[in-house]
Amino acid sequence: MERMYEHVKESELKEGRSEDEAERIAAATVNKHRKEQGRTKDLG
Repeated sequence: MERMYEHVKESELKEGRSEDEAERIAAATVNKHRKEQGRTKDLG
């Protein structure tokens, strides 16, 4: 997943997004994939 994070972050930076925004989008994307694969626990 770390590789995916870096790939998404680099793509977002190339699109002109700020470092903070690229990191936020990359983290959200990785979290979405982790949840879809059942790698996270739902809190609640």
